[in-house]
Amino acid sequence: MAEARAPARPQPKVLVVEDAGAQLEVLVYNLQAEGFLVIPATSGEEALLLAQEELPDLILLDWMLPEVSGLEVCRRLKLARATKAIPIIMLSARGEDADRVRGLETGADDYMVKPYSVIELLARVRAQLRRSRPAQAGAVMEFGGITVDAEAWRVYVEGRPVHLGPTEFRLLSTMIERPGRVWSREQLLDRVWGRNIHVDSRTVDVHVGRLRRAINQRGSHYPLRTVRGAGYALG
Repeated sequence: MAEARAPARPQPKVLVVEDAGAQLEVLVYNLQAEGFLVIPATSGEEALLLAQEELPDLILLDWMLPEVSGLEVCRRLKLARATKAIPIIMLSARGEDADRVRGLETGADDYMVKPYSVIELLARVRAQLRRSRPAQAGAVMEFGGITVDAEAWRVYVEGRPVHLGPTEFRLLSTMIERPGRVWSREQLLDRVWGRNIHVDSRTVDVHVGRLRRAINQRGSHYPLRTVRGAGYALG
């Protein structure tokens, strides 16, 4: 009898903002080869629009962009509620210490000077994703008495294994990354089902209900809150 396999995790989404065509092509090729879903943008305005629409897991952002600079794009994204937690790696030919400090103080999570090693860039991308999306990195996450082993696709409540369907597992993995955060139905649809899959937002309610029942079996009372008019939060 064939061994059951855990469902594949969604591909991490990376928004690449670069106006130099050849450089953009190199970045897209190497990121796709590493299993990332890549969203390209060639201007600051396009980057701001795509960041809000796609909610990528990470942004690679060139400083020198037409019309709206990468620095300004970074500032706006870090001020917006929907995008402020997305890690940004700024790419720039400006290598002076003052430029690095300016980029980081504007909100960039990392800063790389051109020309850079693609291998090092990929390593930094993975490092940022481990911090911001531990579930996709196969981490073990805990909140209260709930433990999610993202590598083994297992969930424990107070040390007891709990069986979850693939969708409920992805829901819990997403929400336990940031306990207390209120997730809108649209954000959960994007993270759990993927933007290219057409699912009614009421489907989120059904699966949240299943998840709530599963983690609260045997008399446990772990708060999976419904926030009226906003969405759901764990804790």
